[in-house]
Amino acid sequence: MSSQLSIQGVSRVFTSPKGQTTQALTPVDFEVRENDFVTILGPSGCGKSTLLRIVAGLDQPTTGQVLLDGAPVQGPGADRGMVFQSYTLFPWLTIEQNIRFGLRERGMPEREQKERANYFIAKVGLRGFEQHFPKQLSGGMQQRTAIARALANDPKILLLDEPFGALDNQTRVLMQELLLGIWESAQKTVLFVTHDIDEAIFMANRVAVFSARPGRIKTELAVDFRHPRHYTIKTSPEFMALKARLTEEIRAEAMATDLH
Repeated sequence: MSSQLSIQGVSRVFTSPKGQTTQALTPVDFEVRENDFVTILGPSGCGKSTLLRIVAGLDQPTTGQVLLDGAPVQGPGADRGMVFQSYTLFPWLTIEQNIRFGLRERGMPEREQKERANYFIAKVGLRGFEQHFPKQLSGGMQQRTAIARALANDPKILLLDEPFGALDNQTRVLMQELLLGIWESAQKTVLFVTHDIDEAIFMANRVAVFSARPGRIKTELAVDFRHPRHYTIKTSPEFMALKARLTEEIRAEAMATDLH
């Protein structure tokens, strides 16, 4: 199967107002196939979120390019849906209005907007909360809304930057299973950044491990657990063996960071 997302020689150097430079990414080459669910795992500050922002078109690479279906990414677009760790909903809009926002901006007829919004409201388990405002919802419910908003726009690829990082453990597990269930039915291409090893394995069919800064992809591992997945696989010998290997990879990179 051909690549849907192609990251070609992408590096990123930041320059401070005083002219000091920091290299966040060394040239990264990476391919993501259609319907892949890829998690990017690495120590804090390794550049994985920087790469995701470049794919989203929210930042520009210093060198290299990103291609989506063969076309260069030159800025944000409806073909990529982004979900951040912080709850980026419009506080003055209801849940339904937040989910319809991108559809309205694209000029979709109101009836179609409502139909799509209602479909994804049901999909993420928010029926009955359509007219609530974000401040009236828990963190988990706000992230459900953000995921529904991203999916309602029917992007080619869904980009998630530690979307469950601020949630308590119980809610986090529920949200992982919810997103996997949506992916299994919708078959979207997903690129998911996390620093949680359990989450990286549980969610993905492929894990890409980032090195310490300046970031590069040092290891890729296939995850072959069958779908639908249930959190109980986390106690299986196969899961534990993958976790042990990835823990050692991340530990080595964290130690390299400490030595710099």
